[in-house]
Amino acid sequence: MINIHLLFCFILLLISLHSEAASTEPRSSDDDVYIVYMGASVASNGGPRDDHTQLLNLMKRNKNTVVESYSYGFSGFAARLSKDEAESLARRPGVVSVFQDTVLQLHTTRSWDFLKYQNAIKIDSPPSFPADSAGTAADSIIGILDTGIWPESQSFNDEGIGPVPPRWKGKCMEGRNFNKSNCNRKLIGARYYDSLESDTPRDEIGHGTHVASTAAGMPVPEASYYDLAKGSAHGGSYGSRIAIYQVCDAGGGCTSSSILKGFDDAIADGVDVISLSLGPEPGVPNFNTDPVAIGAFHAVEKGIMVVCSAGNSGPTAQTIVNVAPWILTVAATTIDRDLQSTILDKTPVYPLIDGNSAKLPSTPSDNARNCVPGALDETKLKGKIILCENNDEVFEPTSKFNALHNAAVGMVIIDDRLRQTPQRCGYSPIAAVTGKDGAEIQSYINTTRNPMATILPTVTIADYKPAPVVAWFSSRGPIPQISNLIKPDVAAPGVSILAAWPSDQSDLPDKEPPLFSILSGTSMACPHVSGLAANIKSQHPTWSPSAIKSAILTTAIQKKSDSHTPITTLDGRVASPYDIGAGEISLSEPQNPGLIYETETSWYIEFLCNLGYEADKIKLISRTVADNFSCPVGASSDFISQMNYPSVAISNMKENDTYTVMRKVTNVGEDDSTYTAAVEAPEGVQVTVNPSTLKFTKESKTQSFQLKFTLKMTREEYLFGWITWSDAKYRVRSPFVVNTATAN
Repeated sequence: MINIHLLFCFILLLISLHSEAASTEPRSSDDDVYIVYMGASVASNGGPRDDHTQLLNLMKRNKNTVVESYSYGFSGFAARLSKDEAESLARRPGVVSVFQDTVLQLHTTRSWDFLKYQNAIKIDSPPSFPADSAGTAADSIIGILDTGIWPESQSFNDEGIGPVPPRWKGKCMEGRNFNKSNCNRKLIGARYYDSLESDTPRDEIGHGTHVASTAAGMPVPEASYYDLAKGSAHGGSYGSRIAIYQVCDAGGGCTSSSILKGFDDAIADGVDVISLSLGPEPGVPNFNTDPVAIGAFHAVEKGIMVVCSAGNSGPTAQTIVNVAPWILTVAATTIDRDLQSTILDKTPVYPLIDGNSAKLPSTPSDNARNCVPGALDETKLKGKIILCENNDEVFEPTSKFNALHNAAVGMVIIDDRLRQTPQRCGYSPIAAVTGKDGAEIQSYINTTRNPMATILPTVTIADYKPAPVVAWFSSRGPIPQISNLIKPDVAAPGVSILAAWPSDQSDLPDKEPPLFSILSGTSMACPHVSGLAANIKSQHPTWSPSAIKSAILTTAIQKKSDSHTPITTLDGRVASPYDIGAGEISLSEPQNPGLIYETETSWYIEFLCNLGYEADKIKLISRTVADNFSCPVGASSDFISQMNYPSVAISNMKENDTYTVMRKVTNVGEDDSTYTAAVEAPEGVQVTVNPSTLKFTKESKTQSFQLKFTLKMTREEYLFGWITWSDAKYRVRSPFVVNTATAN
């Protein structure tokens, strides 16, 4: 008998990708809520600007029309307007854009322990891990824009935490089943918004609780999900404080108006990092109407780091979201823990049949092999385990199993994707296997007179290899119509992540609600990076968001922990920067990256110019732009490559073309340091670094260099490579991509 260990969702595992996939839909036409975005805030008292009222008076509307008002981090309001009124306001002086309120969707312990040992190899130096860094970030405040929080979770207890930082200006809003006493020295703020028609910051679906505890949850020993994934659960920056901004409702919908209000309040409250595990639908980005991009710009301009999930629309190319260069965009990977079950063992007890052998006479074979509801003869399934393909992409496995009306005793689904990311099945005996293992099981059925099988309970497998692997659902680059910027920026664990969960939700009717649950999605990857960013901020309080981003990107890891071979995708292809950006985050090296790339606000302004945004609108957006500002003559998307970003992307190169970009780095390591450049270039691309050596002193901390790219031959593909600056202690590594004209 064949003994194959396979993933099994006998007791709940979930990803719920159907609800977490990024999507953006206008709110009901009955609402007619529009956002009037007016750029940088100029109000000094925190109240609505006078021009808010003036604009509404022009429409002969009263203040009760206003749904939300934005005046701390930026200026604008959300109001109920007719389409004609909205179009009229968009033409008024002082208005950047007017757009309809849309609904964005959520992108939904071992992950931190795995990262702890997933270290890059230092030159002439043993790897180290700052063991106390996660617990000593007490002055850092992470703002979570999500579905709310379950404050009773032990992940949010404040034992051993000192007083709330005096700079904190936020509040703990009372609401249904939520009192001020639910906040403490750990959970220092909680807000909810009228635009969501919410009456409490309490998390009713669990997503926000899970995300918050992943980022900054306190250590909880013996945490598990019904004894699965048992261990100590803690956030990446468990010493940090948490402020929750409920911008998503119980259905997982997150309105643009509430997202912008969450940003506005978080900026005023004094957070250090803002974490968003949500986003718009894939497509060509519009930074005039994207609430995440708008709010993030003003947060970053005021020194607040913004970390966002990349989306769950992979593995298709050009599905990446939250792509503004001022955002740190996070893809998802697996960890070295698996949840498995044996379905073929030495003592099988149930007959095994495939879907095609149980088809109804009138059923197409494809439907039968995929066990499409209504395609199978239930009399042939009685008391048997059925083997099904899963290529129809219409019905969930539980729907297929439930449609059999208990005729079958179990179901084995052949699906590489479900094998990687388990799905909620409750008590339904459903297992997922890879295509390779499915073929072996099918062969066993075809060559055995009386094939038998069983489905054993799930067990946790530690040190599972290979890991990390890119999560199949993780959205991919390149950015549609923006080929001169690499996104995502980095990757982090986002598959089968154990974290805190509301204690009023039971997935198994005869058992107590779990205090922790297992979720997958770029939603789960994002808070890993938010926690890391908070740790860096606590150790380097004067660092800008771009400095923190640079430290995380240039110290990322591109190789698996077990074999030191390149990180791969689910199908075995070597992961590219369009899959994982600069690589999987490292926990130790970003604290001391050696060199950093500072991307100042002026670069972001020029980025908008190069995309064709009008100078008059840009002057309204940024408080740092001079009155006489104008976009550079001949601005073009090709010049985005010149932005001082810690990665490089060049587009539309033809054979024998040459393109030169400039970069500037700042030394944050030892005063007297000499760095040497090394280039890993793909075949057909020549890269020259000038100068190839950078010398830093106490008086000379910043140096510039040129990268000259020459395309020696035409290749119809994206060409990836790496540039590494290193001295005796540090390695500062950046990816590059050359997009040829034929590849585009």
